[in-house]
Amino acid sequence: MLEDVLSELKSGIEKAIEALRRDLSKVRTGRAHAGMLESVRVDYYGVHTPLHQMATVSVPDARLITVKAWEKGQAKHIEKAIREADLGLNPQVDGELVRVPIPPLTEERRKEMVKITRKHGEECKVAVRKHRRDAMEMLDTLDDEGDVSADDADRAKKKVEEIVADGVKNVDHVIAAKEKDILEV
Repeated sequence: MLEDVLSELKSGIEKAIEALRRDLSKVRTGRAHAGMLESVRVDYYGVHTPLHQMATVSVPDARLITVKAWEKGQAKHIEKAIREADLGLNPQVDGELVRVPIPPLTEERRKEMVKITRKHGEECKVAVRKHRRDAMEMLDTLDDEGDVSADDADRAKKKVEEIVADGVKNVDHVIAAKEKDILEV
């Protein structure tokens, strides 16, 4: 039973960190990456289709994203969708290829991105603490009902604290890496 509580805690913390990574992938750094266009939906014969389902998105260099539609004639629709996605990007059609140059971030914008990154990190830490609280409540319940001895419950609580401390360290590491990416010129 104690192992179930601990494995559930580990699983919850891993999911929180994975969600943090997903959120941070949407935060813009100075470099181009294909994930920047993940939220773009293109009007494809009346259906709003995710860009990656109708075109190849590639990053030939750090300041450029190229989008090649799988079907001829879709470049104009892709350009329009990227403009309307309000990403601050200015796509240009070059035949059947859409070029999306990525402008460099200003110092002020970089600091703003760092704040957003830290906010996501704090939200993740709150989720980790919530998982800790849930695990502690389960251990208290097991102890009160007599399913485990008090000594075993205390040892499990110490183990919970260790797991949570490791989880918070991982969150800090992910945030520090993202901040380094953002501040890199």
